[in-house]
Amino acid sequence: MFPGGSDISRGLHGERCRAGIAATAALALVLAGCGSPSSKNGSGAGGTAEITTQQSAMDPDAKGPAPEVAGAVKGGTLTVYAEAVPTSFDPTDTYYADATVMEKLFLRTPTQYALRDGKPVLVPDLTDLGAVSADKLTWTFKMTGAYKYEDGTDVKVEDLAYAVKRSFAHDVYPDGPTYQLSYFKDGDKYKGPYTDGDTFAGVETQGTDTLVIHLAKPFADLPFFMAFPMFTPIPKARDTKQEYKNHPLATGPYMFAEYVAGTSLTLTKNPHWDPGTDPVRHQYVDGWSFRWGGDAVSTQQRVLNSAGADASSVQAEEIDSSLIPQLTGDKAKQLSTGQSPCLYVLNIDTRKIPDINVRKAIAKAINWDAISKANGNNPYTAQPASTFLSPSVPGYEQYPPYPDLTGTGSGDPEGAKKILIDAGKLGFALSWYYDNTLPIPQQRSAIRADNLTKAGFTVKAIGASSAVIRAKAGDYNAPVNLDQAPRGWCSDWPTGSSWLPTLFESRAVAEGTSWGMQQDKALDAEIEAVAALPAEQATGKWAALDRKIMGRYVALPWYYGKTAFVVGSKVGGAEADPTQGQPSYLGMFLRR
Repeated sequence: MFPGGSDISRGLHGERCRAGIAATAALALVLAGCGSPSSKNGSGAGGTAEITTQQSAMDPDAKGPAPEVAGAVKGGTLTVYAEAVPTSFDPTDTYYADATVMEKLFLRTPTQYALRDGKPVLVPDLTDLGAVSADKLTWTFKMTGAYKYEDGTDVKVEDLAYAVKRSFAHDVYPDGPTYQLSYFKDGDKYKGPYTDGDTFAGVETQGTDTLVIHLAKPFADLPFFMAFPMFTPIPKARDTKQEYKNHPLATGPYMFAEYVAGTSLTLTKNPHWDPGTDPVRHQYVDGWSFRWGGDAVSTQQRVLNSAGADASSVQAEEIDSSLIPQLTGDKAKQLSTGQSPCLYVLNIDTRKIPDINVRKAIAKAINWDAISKANGNNPYTAQPASTFLSPSVPGYEQYPPYPDLTGTGSGDPEGAKKILIDAGKLGFALSWYYDNTLPIPQQRSAIRADNLTKAGFTVKAIGASSAVIRAKAGDYNAPVNLDQAPRGWCSDWPTGSSWLPTLFESRAVAEGTSWGMQQDKALDAEIEAVAALPAEQATGKWAALDRKIMGRYVALPWYYGKTAFVVGSKVGGAEADPTQGQPSYLGMFLRR
């Protein structure tokens, strides 16, 4: 999944899965704290997170209403500030973490995550957690209750099926998840209802409450995939195609009141949401006001100051290091921290930079310490990375790092220039997109440009606005060869199968989720062989593949993410969503 955030991340959106987690058995879910300070909102900012093991990641018996949050009261409007601008609220086209967590407020899905002691547990939402056939190629999901849209009309099982079909219109919704293209029966042929009509072998309905998914190959993680926004029900008659993102039909506790693309979203209560059927969501506040585009550090300071209406606000992005000295006394209670499943990298297009010596020169030239400082990285939000698998993923191994691939150091432009001279590549042209409307992306780009110019590269950094940077970085045909999307990646669920197949197989180029843009059938076969193994056997093999691919210098690891965001003094119920590396809004309330 691509992370949320500004131009550094397109990777919550990433993909996840394969044959990974046994969906009908208890799952050991390792969540690594990496030595970061850890606390929940209201408990202070001290302490050290420990590596813990969750013995069960699924609760098929969970039912609504959701357990009450201690001290919660109703009323008020909660404001959420963010520098990054979400590009779409069409559920089929959602794969960024920031949009995903917002959509949980107004969209329900077949399955969903409940947070219990900070850990994610998969629970039923609109359906049960599914039952799989003996040959592992058919999954059956039954609706668990009666549900309504914001206009009072009934949610029908056919709407769930239509949403599945709609997800195959990848030409119309290019940023959505792509697992279904390779896993669902005929998913490699069907082009969605607009082109190929409603007849699709991968999905059917039975009676009034049963959704059936037919697979091309076993997909044990399907119940986890069903928690993605693309599975929210959409009535065919209400599908306005590209306009649907401007007002998706709500099934959750809130619904659109006003949406100004690129600027703001206002949510109001959905009168037809039934809390008795919902095991994870609350409707404590009267409304939500999301505001985008303001400088992150400035809005974080406003939230910490909590003057007037800012006491009832949240800044959704990682706290900047410059503000950490203020986290003393009561202000320490305004920091909410937790785990993140994300890794950030500098992506290299090997189609355009095929010489590994050029890629090694890039790695040697970069001053990661300066870039990390400009980015505001700190122990609450970041740990330097040297692997592709995040420490939160079972199978992670901290193997000896390759030269210049540690996410740290001041760089060695002269050493990089020698590599270029020896390879006959002095003056090699590098280009990338950066957000030219925000100060931090501009600073990062300027530092990188200076490093690479001193190393003997010819550099062209191309500015783009916040509103279009994700689309620009995600265009693999654009005239750039560095820093394409995904610039970060977050586990769709905690297995290696949600990382390496999605990011490094040849198909990732067509799906828009590639690190390195490699076309290597032999590597594809190696990855597929591990992905096909039972989870307990595959776990120990992902690290060896991680290490092999890292040695190709196709993407330079920068840092493993952590979640740490600030809330106003009146905000209660704040906690991190470890499945997204973002705030969880579902239990937030405003103290009186």
